[in-house]
Amino acid sequence: MADVQTHVPTRSRRRLARAVAAVTAGVALIASVGLAIANANAESDIGAAQTWDLVWSDEFNGSAGQLPSTQNWQFDLGHAYPGGPANWGTGEIAAHTNNPANVSMDGSGNLKITALRDGAGAWTSARIETVRSDFKAPAGGTLAIEGRLQLPQVSGDAALGYWPAFWALGSPFRGNYWNWPGIGEYDIMENVNGQANAHGVLHCGVAPGGPCNEFNGLGATTQCGGSCHNGFHTYRFEWDDSGASGQLRWYADGQLFHTVNESALPADTWTQMTSHAGYFVLLNLAMGGAFPDGVAGFATPTAATQPGASMLVDYVRVYTAGGSGEPTGEPTTTPGGGGGTRDAYASVEATSFDGSSASLPVSGGAIGPLGNGDWVRYDDVVFGSSSPLDFVARVASGAAGGVSGLVEVRIDSRTAAPIGSFAVANTGGWTSWRDVPGNVSAVTGTHDVYLTFTSGQSQDFVSLDQFHFRR
Repeated sequence: MADVQTHVPTRSRRRLARAVAAVTAGVALIASVGLAIANANAESDIGAAQTWDLVWSDEFNGSAGQLPSTQNWQFDLGHAYPGGPANWGTGEIAAHTNNPANVSMDGSGNLKITALRDGAGAWTSARIETVRSDFKAPAGGTLAIEGRLQLPQVSGDAALGYWPAFWALGSPFRGNYWNWPGIGEYDIMENVNGQANAHGVLHCGVAPGGPCNEFNGLGATTQCGGSCHNGFHTYRFEWDDSGASGQLRWYADGQLFHTVNESALPADTWTQMTSHAGYFVLLNLAMGGAFPDGVAGFATPTAATQPGASMLVDYVRVYTAGGSGEPTGEPTTTPGGGGGTRDAYASVEATSFDGSSASLPVSGGAIGPLGNGDWVRYDDVVFGSSSPLDFVARVASGAAGGVSGLVEVRIDSRTAAPIGSFAVANTGGWTSWRDVPGNVSAVTGTHDVYLTFTSGQSQDFVSLDQFHFRR
């Protein structure tokens, strides 16, 4: 699926870092307790009445064989993060690749992740995670992460070892890889060995044991009204911060099947997993490991396991409702178009523009790639009675050698003389973000701010994530 091109305003581990020793020690426990803890007291659909704003999505509408967008996703390769636990901390055995045979669009609106076995018996598959790691419930609001997926269409002995998953990990995990489970993990959907059910699980606190019963987590199962193995089903996770205390909810096809309340956890555990910058989303198809081995009662995959089955993903979407309307932990502003104002000295999300040049690309919470002649407008930016010293924009560029351009700031008209600018060329790739400052001349009061993009070359030269002024 290609990047989403329609601007939508944002106004109005699965078990990953388990230590290898703990993985092997916990197999029997997972088999007996597992993640199949049915939540018989699940409430009705609490979030249905809320008004949701789409803040990020990928619809996977690319051509057959095309890799997923590197503006939206990054590939996890091999058997581990650099410096992290072996076999992703789960005991799984497949090497993850960015080979289109393992991960690519199918040409019919889906991402296809396929597990393959070579002639020597070695397995390969794929695992991707969002570039963004700031998906978070806005203060006083709710975050929702939703995907529509089809499980690998294989069952019985042929399915032994298959472990598809759709999940989210706390952002502090990136670059550390040993702080799980305290940073939080929300397993939105897991399935093993081709079974008819799917699991929703929370991992938190400490391991082993702790308030989330690690290495098992606090989980429940669903059969999606019959069988989760039958066709596409929608899986959704909500983090609700709108009430007196927080709540986490899991849904399958709109039906609530698992709830964890903030009051059920120690205060410091809840704070540790919710007070950081946010979460990144993962999609992967593992082969073997503690969970499928524990359920089967022996090591998987086996000689009977059939290679070539795929997890299909129709879409992944992230929404917020209420609160600030933004899923980040950074200062936010009231987006334009709603009669509000923006603080010039707080972060302005690039995608919250009020006007733009035609067909402006919007993808992964950023705008771009952009080139000569593109522009965006942000209404009612309040500078106050003193002028800013400069401005800073978070940009990325994968432009070819020799291609560069200017990001310019203009006031009240996109044809007005720029009050500030900076030049940008290749930063190391379209997802290699850099905070770049630029001087600005005096401006006070409240104005519409235009960012214009100017280059002597016709090629795109920059993507923009956010910007703010400094004083």
